[in-house]
Amino acid sequence: MRILIERSNLLKSLSHVQRVVERRNTIPILSNVLLKTEDAGMRLKATDLDIEITETVPAMSEQPGATTVPAHLLYDIVRKLPDGSEVMLQTDGNGGQMTVTSGRSNFRLQCLPEADFPDITAGTFTHAFKLKTGDLARLIERTQFAISTEETRYYLNGIFFHTLESGGALQLRSVATDGHRLARAETDAPAGSEGMPGIIVPRKAVSEIQKLLGEGAEMVDVELSDSKIRFTIGPVVMTSKLIDGTFPDYQRVIPTGNDKALTLDRQSFAHAVDRVSTISSERGRAVKLAVSASQLVLTVNSPDAGTATEELAVGYDSDELEIGFNAKYLLDITGQLSGESAVFMMADPGSPTLIKDGGDERTLYVLMPMRV
Repeated sequence: MRILIERSNLLKSLSHVQRVVERRNTIPILSNVLLKTEDAGMRLKATDLDIEITETVPAMSEQPGATTVPAHLLYDIVRKLPDGSEVMLQTDGNGGQMTVTSGRSNFRLQCLPEADFPDITAGTFTHAFKLKTGDLARLIERTQFAISTEETRYYLNGIFFHTLESGGALQLRSVATDGHRLARAETDAPAGSEGMPGIIVPRKAVSEIQKLLGEGAEMVDVELSDSKIRFTIGPVVMTSKLIDGTFPDYQRVIPTGNDKALTLDRQSFAHAVDRVSTISSERGRAVKLAVSASQLVLTVNSPDAGTATEELAVGYDSDELEIGFNAKYLLDITGQLSGESAVFMMADPGSPTLIKDGGDERTLYVLMPMRV
């Protein structure tokens, strides 16, 4: 194999694929990136056996071939080469080493054979559709923060995507919950998604696709089955296994009878929560909301540090109510809201509260209260 490639093209592609490679691997081949000559360039592929990313980049192939080399090492080498330089990648006769040459720099890297590199993309996809990049990014951004990190409930360690009839039209909905808070967003279901299975996309795949979405492509091609999902964004193809589990019936925890509506300015509220929670202990980050006619008082009591209170003018005309929430969870949710105002629909101090975004009717959040 002998190939000449621009350093900028190689670096950008390596930055995409090397992210899925674990730093510590008991299987040596999983530390490597597969490099293979194509008709008009070179294909790079990396995997951790759950996620696989491939990308084809323009290059001049002088001699076809394929090999695998340490992904992070090659990335670090290319990253430190000067801007605008060209890189020559060449394997020796028996394929045991690859020479990386650029200007006066010369590196020799150990290779492992292409035949040992795993392939997780086998199998057919039952559904395929196109989504606007912005729509997919919104479905992820509005719900990602609520993904559970508790490994015992593995089926909550991702975002649940499914389609359903809502408001007389088919919607594609994303949902995430960790048992303390729930986030839900939806968009018009694209053609081809009808009848798709409900799928749980794991946290790591969600994080990787979010990074790739920020790079300017207008549309995303999505293919899925009940065990795998594939995203194609420009020249990058990411395939991921899905979480094999059943997402709980989240509709049951979304309250429908909450009749006490608290309307407040999102930014003022977030700043006030942030200020009063300064003195809260790490163990108990509870902030008490005392609501009365047109007024909200936020209070934090810390046995070690003291007390903090702050008053806000709000819209509220129901019975007086005191309810407590985790300050971090409040800040997480207000950080997702796009409108200037937020509406808290409450029932009593022990029941879940529904939070609506004044600027986005297609998202909602549920937050469990704390005892204060």
